[in-house]
Amino acid sequence: MLKSIHHAAIICSNYQTSKHFYVNILGLKIIAENYREARDSYKLDLALPDGSQIELFSFPNPPERPSAPEAQGLRHLAFAVDSVSQVCTLLETKQITVEPIRIDEFTGKPYTFFADPDGLPLEIYQV
Repeated sequence: MLKSIHHAAIICSNYQTSKHFYVNILGLKIIAENYREARDSYKLDLALPDGSQIELFSFPNPPERPSAPEAQGLRHLAFAVDSVSQVCTLLETKQITVEPIRIDEFTGKPYTFFADPDGLPLEIYQV
């Protein structure tokens, strides 16, 4: 029935800051960028190399994230990478704070977390 995740939608507090982060720092490709005048909102469609997408939305005065990643709802967004340590190094050269690399106790694979400009937890997981 379900085949894959098509996209994840993210609402940001500062559109230009988040656009820069996802495009220039994380390297996602812009598919489409639209301003929706009736909502005073931008919608930016971004592609990952595997075809999955992120929809980045801006809205006037969005509420802040209610709490830490352990709140009900989406806990974090995880990206598959070839090398967690290489991606960490790249992120750190772009002044992105990355948590220490951990090892998944069940798979033995390395992973770690960092945050987008609004504090949304993002994970990189070695495949």
